Amino acid sequence: MSHTLGPRQSQKQQTRQSLLDAGMRLLDHQGLSSLGLREVTREAGLTPSGFYRHFPDLPAFGMALVEESFGSLRTLVRAIRAEQAGPDEVIDRSIDLLARYVHEHRANLRFLVRERHGGVRPVRQAIAARIRQFADDLADDLAAQPESAGWDPEDLRVLADLYADHTVTTVAALLEAEGDPEDERRIVATARRQLRLISIGRRHWLDT
Repeated sequence: MSHTLGPRQSQKQQTRQSLLDAGMRLLDHQGLSSLGLREVTREAGLTPSGFYRHFPDLPAFGMALVEESFGSLRTLVRAIRAEQAGPDEVIDRSIDLLARYVHEHRANLRFLVRERHGGVRPVRQAIAARIRQFADDLADDLAAQPESAGWDPEDLRVLADLYADHTVTTVAALLEAEGDPEDERRIVATARRQLRLISIGRRHWLDT
């Protein structure tokens, strides 16, 4: 069965995407709670009525932006989870991937970092749910590793949360650096050292 979209469906998808792209451009310089529907439609070159054909309100629009932003982030997460090497090499590759990803998806990540504690509750909740899902996946990966033999599942979940929080903190720091090479080198070096400390603690956790 063919999954090719017809002209009408294709146009509808393009219009929806143009709204999302317009919103992301505007949100590069402001928070979602201050964004106006007319701003978005004007930026997208549409009438306000065109917005309501795709989204019931701005919170729903914001949640769609969350899904789009995390959709691109899944590629990075899969790449990090697929790393098969020694602990230090995995750490180095993971941080390099993260730094490169921040450069390539700055607008999406800035939106997620800002709205994680922003003024639109459904969007905050959607971001929190996606971060929990990221930690859930990490916990499953950690549980399957030989180094986790004998670990309590709750301790593995704490470790997964620690990795997830570290990722979010590093992304926020790299965004704050605004592409300054000196700042970025410092942030990357600190992130690597922090992950190595976590890794050492993990190897010796059952000794305590």
